[in-house]
Amino acid sequence: MGLTCGIVGLPNVGKSTLFNALTKSKALAANYPFATIEPNIGMVEVPDARLATLTAIYNPKKVIPTYFEFTDIAGLVKGASKGEGLGNQFLSHIREVDAIAHVVRCFPNPLMPADLNPTEDIETVELELIFADLDIVEKRLPKIEKKAEMKTDPDIVKEFGILSKINQCLLAGEPIRSLNLDANDKARIAAYSFLTLKPVLYIANIDEADVDKANPLVDQVKEYASKRNDPVLQISARIESELAELDDDERQMFMDELGLSRSGFDLLIQQAYATLGLQTFFTCGEKEVRAWTYRSGFTSRQCAGIIHSDMEKGFIRAETTTVDDVALYGSEQGAKEKGKWRLEGKEYLVKDGDILFFRFNV
Repeated sequence: MGLTCGIVGLPNVGKSTLFNALTKSKALAANYPFATIEPNIGMVEVPDARLATLTAIYNPKKVIPTYFEFTDIAGLVKGASKGEGLGNQFLSHIREVDAIAHVVRCFPNPLMPADLNPTEDIETVELELIFADLDIVEKRLPKIEKKAEMKTDPDIVKEFGILSKINQCLLAGEPIRSLNLDANDKARIAAYSFLTLKPVLYIANIDEADVDKANPLVDQVKEYASKRNDPVLQISARIESELAELDDDERQMFMDELGLSRSGFDLLIQQAYATLGLQTFFTCGEKEVRAWTYRSGFTSRQCAGIIHSDMEKGFIRAETTTVDDVALYGSEQGAKEKGKWRLEGKEYLVKDGDILFFRFNV
């Protein structure tokens, strides 16, 4: 289960610069509208210090981290949902992502208007996302209205009720996520891949000179995000871009000079995992140490299915310990001798940092 995130924002707010920094790639970053026509997609290794701990203990032939996929689309403009600036095409590229990172410019740019207004910028982009979702709802509702009125198909009746509620929400200028739909309702409309139902993480892109200063523009972003308890990260895409070009020692020295304890990338990954309720379990052995991403609340049987569907179907049990216990006692055998190795059934709720060995029968 990989995490996917779409990066959105107005043109020239630093999206591609941030994308380059995160993925260490060379996506075009230019100060003119629609520099990004085709979406840039990059796979990013998720940093996890526990992998280094497990590697030192198991000395495996292969180490496989979990990955985070970013999709950077062109800057959205007013009217994007109606095709302005190829907006419909761009929006289609992020229909399937798990979350949206909304980059907001909080720095001066001599090539851009001087009157910065982050709140207005956010509203411009979010209104286009709302219009794009509204277009889907307004096309679907008339097609199922008569069937819903006949009440012969319970699924259609429920779908019509949910979409009607969503329609009113969008017409009021509110994103679908503000409805706080339950899991069953979300499952019924999952096929539509609504943009405004996705979790949003705001990235306030600041000037590199402002990393250790109060910023009233960032405060605007935080105030707007607080309406729905959406998280906000303050990041300098320019600094992250510079950090991406350095080796580990140089990177740490540069961060120390700037007074940064963690990079913006690390904070972004951490916040994205928290927002989506994602955690990590591990499989370990001489051949391979591997990290796996799963959703909080998954059972051991569901986690087995992340590795392979046959393992979920034929699940017998999960032999379980933790990274902390293996590290504390120096080895897997040491953890077993201290009674820290246990057998768990199919309903066991997996915890972050668990090491699992699945027994299954095909």
